[in-house]
Amino acid sequence: MTAAPASRPVDRPIVLIGLMGAGKTTVGRRLAQRLGLPFVDADEEIEAAAGMTITEIFQMFGEDYFRDGERRVIARLIDGSPKVIATGGGAFMNERTRALILDKTTAVWLEADLETLVDRVRRRSTRPLLKDRDPRQVLTDLAAARNPVYALAPIHVRSQPSPHDATVRAILRALGQ
Repeated sequence: MTAAPASRPVDRPIVLIGLMGAGKTTVGRRLAQRLGLPFVDADEEIEAAAGMTITEIFQMFGEDYFRDGERRVIARLIDGSPKVIATGGGAFMNERTRALILDKTTAVWLEADLETLVDRVRRRSTRPLLKDRDPRQVLTDLAAARNPVYALAPIHVRSQPSPHDATVRAILRALGQ
């Protein structure tokens, strides 16, 4: 009988990146639970730090202001201790945030097909980049601009339209768990 290969210990934060609707928060919570690690949603932390919703931040101060705050919050979350962090879809597009994530964490790109993304984002009305816009067109444009940058992450996992546990298992395999 052959022994199963030993899993590698998680010794740094795992950061999930990808477009809105890829499942970063839902998958991240389940991944953290499976690994016995804390889970942090960067968007929730930004809202707590600002005392307002992301939509309100966008409306009052604009996207540039939001992205600067997002960068500072993510830098604070990446403190070296193992945890799972879900980022907002645009976080990895900021050069300084991306450099920090690539240097100090294990970045996992959750890539999903357009139909899955559109189906998922229609379930929530709190996405500022979709306000009064066609989700399919926005996501098509975002994918064209962002996917080449997301591809810099060392781990790529398809976010399946099936139960999120399939995606969690794929991440665990990619992490050697």
